[in-house]
Amino acid sequence: MNGNEPQHGAHTPQMRGRGTSQNPANRFTHLEIVPDAEALEAARQAHEADVAADEENGQPPEADPFVAPTRYFVDASRSILVRNDSPDVNFSVSINPYRGCEHGCIYCYARPSHEYFGLSAGLDFETVLFVKRDAPELLRRELKRPSYAPEPIALSGVTDPYQPIEREFRITRGVLEVLTEFRHPVGIVTKNALVTRDLDLLGALAQQYGAARVMISVTTLDPRLKRILEPRASSVRRRLDAIRQLAEAGVPVGVLVAPIIPGLTEHEIPSILEQAADAGATSAGSVMLRLPHAVKDLFADWLERHLPEAKEKVLGRVRQMRDGELNDSRFGRRMRGSGPLADQIHDLFRLAKRKAGLEAGVRDPLSTASFRVPGRTKSLFD
Repeated sequence: MNGNEPQHGAHTPQMRGRGTSQNPANRFTHLEIVPDAEALEAARQAHEADVAADEENGQPPEADPFVAPTRYFVDASRSILVRNDSPDVNFSVSINPYRGCEHGCIYCYARPSHEYFGLSAGLDFETVLFVKRDAPELLRRELKRPSYAPEPIALSGVTDPYQPIEREFRITRGVLEVLTEFRHPVGIVTKNALVTRDLDLLGALAQQYGAARVMISVTTLDPRLKRILEPRASSVRRRLDAIRQLAEAGVPVGVLVAPIIPGLTEHEIPSILEQAADAGATSAGSVMLRLPHAVKDLFADWLERHLPEAKEKVLGRVRQMRDGELNDSRFGRRMRGSGPLADQIHDLFRLAKRKAGLEAGVRDPLSTASFRVPGRTKSLFD
């Protein structure tokens, strides 16, 4: 065992429908609540016995204590555009309608962002969500500023803009309505088929102004692996159908193979690209697995729970691509890894991309040419 191997004690019972049951310590605080795993397991067994007894007696079962509810809080942010200068991403401005993500993807690099709120990167990240209800109005205010210079906005740079709570709060829909009103370019990355709800807006932006593009993220084609890896994200079938619908609506759409998990999913790259191309994707990208901060321990625990026979293989290959560590945060390496194994996987991706007809080259940039501020009359000198 490597000296940097995450250590784990007895498991707490798995929360149904969640990526993890763990709430590891926040790296910014000194207080940690460690659940009694044996007591929790005993409680789970007792609950199951009570449920069985209720069913036998014709009584309605009590609420399941091992189903963690999702709680929502209003995010009172007074600005909405987030700027970055990272050389590893192809956008400099983004909007994040939500903090936290109900999809529960165990590998999510955004999990540690919850620690800035005194919460955990584990179960808290999936169940304690912050909603930016004022996002559309804040965006409208930004776009109306005389000094504002339009450039493509990414939806979003951190958590998924179409996670399940978007059905209720419709923040992303509101943001897109503002962007359409201003004819402003937008690029979307999501793994939720809910994006097709907004085909009217995306189609208008794309077809009339060349100002919309969508990337659908696909990690695996294996339904069983998807259920435990990304418990509340859309099924693979629905994601491929979303690609088809977007393409038919005239919205440029690509597939993002992300993350590639060495030793677990890289063999699926050719099939993912082929099926995405068949559905109508015209471009493809990839991101290698990243395990920053608490994510590395959560991911190791997930492997131990669900795929113990693959744990050493997967973590060993991650280390091969991260200079012996489980994470490498350096620009130029954090998104793709380094070393012979990383090079082999990227070569596989390039070959599969070419075979699937997805290597068409540089995509046309999103256009800012049609941007306008509604109601503002242009000066003769503009």
